[in-house]
Amino acid sequence: MPKMPLLRPAAALTALLAFAACTGLGDLQTPQLEVLGVQMLSTDMFAQRFVVRMHVQNPNDIELPVKGIDYTLLLMGDLFAEGKTNEPFVLPALGEAEFDMTVTTNFVSSFGRLLSRVGGGKLEDIEYELAGTLLVDKGMVRKIPFNKRGTLDFTRALEKAKSGAT
Repeated sequence: MPKMPLLRPAAALTALLAFAACTGLGDLQTPQLEVLGVQMLSTDMFAQRFVVRMHVQNPNDIELPVKGIDYTLLLMGDLFAEGKTNEPFVLPALGEAEFDMTVTTNFVSSFGRLLSRVGGGKLEDIEYELAGTLLVDKGMVRKIPFNKRGTLDFTRALEKAKSGAT
């Protein structure tokens, strides 16, 4: 029985070290995500596919291994796209990264509404809101919520569609 008293302090120390290692991600600042641009990949009367170029900045002094992003993208207050990316990337400590998200929209429920709302006007300075969760593959904090509002120029995204690409 003399081993039992030695095991308790060792177990407590192990638990304390594990807790300290896990809490290293417990006080994270929210990374800043921004939509840089949109490019149309294909279109037909039922759906459109776009590549949305994203920029993300990490204000934390630790790298964040991101395994995916759950997101909702609103344009002019209407739902444009929602989903989940499954492309992992590492966000460097106090660094930044860019990546692409491929989104598919339904003409009637999203892209068509956007076009009707601008009423033949220019698709420049379209207000967007990007909200969701970064899915982190490290530490105790596994989900980091984010929300970003800004403006976006959609005219380049439509150039490919107007040139007849499908």
